[in-house]
Amino acid sequence: MPDTKAINKVIYGGRVLIDLTGDTVTADKLLAGYKAHGADGNIVNGTCDYDMNTQDANATAAEILSGKKAGVGGQMVTGAMKNNGAVEGTISSKDEEYTVPQGFHDGSGKVKIHADEKAKLVANNIREGVTILGVAGSMTGTEGANPQAKTVTPSTSQQEILPDSESGYNYLSQVTVLAIPYSEAENPQGGTTVTIG
Repeated sequence: MPDTKAINKVIYGGRVLIDLTGDTVTADKLLAGYKAHGADGNIVNGTCDYDMNTQDANATAAEILSGKKAGVGGQMVTGAMKNNGAVEGTISSKDEEYTVPQGFHDGSGKVKIHADEKAKLVANNIREGVTILGVAGSMTGTEGANPQAKTVTPSTSQQEILPDSESGYNYLSQVTVLAIPYSEAENPQGGTTVTIG
């Protein structure tokens, strides 16, 4: 009856036909789903689940998201990159800049103009013919204006001509300066009195 013990070496006529004794294959180094013979001649069923050669991979822990793992150069690397998720920021002045924090972003974060500043970007606050951030201006410069026309008579003292603010006027549209008053009248002495002003 033939021996059922595994054969790992065959010599025929002094010639070595098969020699497995120097083989080093082990189950954990053989891909799962593959079979081979071990040094003892027994069948080795692969258990290694590696499906890629990572020798050329060059990612670092800082480049892999925190909590995730990856194979790099034959080693398992645990990520250290911060997960920022959805980062949001606002800008309140024209020279202000937003610095994007280092790390991972999920793509849903937004940077926008601060609500108080955005509320000022309306057509009535922008000069007509000027467009700021897509808002075309319509302000003509006369919004809220309540002009007053005045007539004044010259006198021998300095006068300051202002709109009647108590009546709601906020600027003068026109000032008419009358001619200097001049009159002549006979006087009791038989002469003429000239009155100027």
